[in-house]
Amino acid sequence: MFFVNVYNVRNLSKTRVMDALKSASVAYIHYLSFMLCFGALVYERISLKSDPSRQEAISMVIADIIYGIAGVALLISGIYRVIKFGQGSYFYTHNPIFWTKIVTFALVGSLSLYPTITYILWAIPLSKGKLPEVTANLVSRLRLIINIELFGFSLIPFLATLMARGIGAN
Repeated sequence: MFFVNVYNVRNLSKTRVMDALKSASVAYIHYLSFMLCFGALVYERISLKSDPSRQEAISMVIADIIYGIAGVALLISGIYRVIKFGQGSYFYTHNPIFWTKIVTFALVGSLSLYPTITYILWAIPLSKGKLPEVTANLVSRLRLIINIELFGFSLIPFLATLMARGIGAN
């Protein structure tokens, strides 16, 4: 009987360690994805200019691809954190700060459609060896959108820290 209990304690300990590693890995992917999204947006913002060179236009398209992939990873890892590795879905779904965070993420994601479609349209002439037409008006519009996205993204960690301190919890 004693040996069975020791064996169960060892297995329980291994299970807890594995669960902690899984939780930490998902959290790491979540944080890294957030940083990649923010970094890609900052890169797009500072690199955006009228009449870019071929290399500059290609780098903008690549930055937006990174932004999109990181955004999907951020969403998926966030869902996993709510459902499996966080405080429990009740903690999140009953907190208005959580929903503010989700709405902010959705708005930022929606805003990103215009730049993404623009960069996809740039890829067409680039694939034919031509440069995309990038006017000052387009640059101004894209900068405004990216600035709003950056502002929205900067609010998300603030909202997360409020939640972590129990603000908004019932």
